[in-house]
Amino acid sequence: MTRSAEVLRRDRPVVLQPVGEDNRAAILALELMPEQQGLVASNAESLAEAREDDEAVARAIVAAGRVVGFLMYSAPEEDDEAIIYRFMIDRREQGKGFGRAAVAAALKEIAHPGHISRVSICYEPQNEAARRLYASFGFVEKELDEDGEMIAVLELGR
Repeated sequence: MTRSAEVLRRDRPVVLQPVGEDNRAAILALELMPEQQGLVASNAESLAEAREDDEAVARAIVAAGRVVGFLMYSAPEEDDEAIIYRFMIDRREQGKGFGRAAVAAALKEIAHPGHISRVSICYEPQNEAARRLYASFGFVEKELDEDGEMIAVLELGR
């Protein structure tokens, strides 16, 4: 991590904000690198899905007052497992530590109610950056799902 990214993260932390009319356009304007296209569903698809799914929790990833990414998860009250199933950082904001800070913020938010003991996440097996990021938090790869995506699981210490 560069010195400027370290300062930015310390002085202006990444926060997760609910998706609303004030940040929806910024979320829709986020872009992936060309080589990342197809590794994650579009934010338009994800926001449409969130409107239809009562268990979907959609969040704008915000740093220094700017939307730099998007994530979506599910943490049903009647279950002890949460699933992070959408996560992306805008191509212009990658490499600045926002992804790591966003995962940390998401795990903190997910764990807060206290009923979650396990968090799973799915990603394309060829996505080495995702594999390294999630492994650094303690996610352990388990198996491929029916769509050929890797499922990795983090056991929360309680």
